[in-house]
Amino acid sequence: MIIAFNKPYGVITQFSEHNTYNSLKDFIPYKNVYPAGRLDADSEGLIILTDNGLLQNKLSTPTSNIEKTYLAQVENNPKKEELVRLKKGVQISSYITKPCKVKLIKEPKLWERKPPIRTRKFIPTSWLEIKISEGKNRQVRKMTAAIGYPTLRLVRVGIGNYSLGKLKPGEYKVIEES
Repeated sequence: MIIAFNKPYGVITQFSEHNTYNSLKDFIPYKNVYPAGRLDADSEGLIILTDNGLLQNKLSTPTSNIEKTYLAQVENNPKKEELVRLKKGVQISSYITKPCKVKLIKEPKLWERKPPIRTRKFIPTSWLEIKISEGKNRQVRKMTAAIGYPTLRLVRVGIGNYSLGKLKPGEYKVIEES
């Protein structure tokens, strides 16, 4: 079985109970399916759940080089040369990220986030489309921070051939039955 799920803000990518956050069990009624990778509670978007261990491993292991597509709202307006730095790979603590694809995009048509992001009267925001083939802990957020543009909102819209499509936050779709 393969399920595409639009993980809302403030939900953790696990089925077990949590004292603070809702979890996958509050949205997904199927047993014995597991997330192929994670999104932090403060990130939104596509999670693939499956009962196929090989697929789960393939989608979540960085060595598989499966491309993940994110839309990142960042503080301020990144300059071209800073985006080139991101494309080439940036230093994050003890490692340098693999090269990625990144481009400045128009504000996407997304659902309203609850709670909304913080806004500052005199600091604009921009949107980036970032495609990475890794998936280290909070990697996209750390990458944009490394070039001086903190991520305010992060939405994953694609994992390999799977996309978020028109799923609204909290909605799921069975892509393939077992």
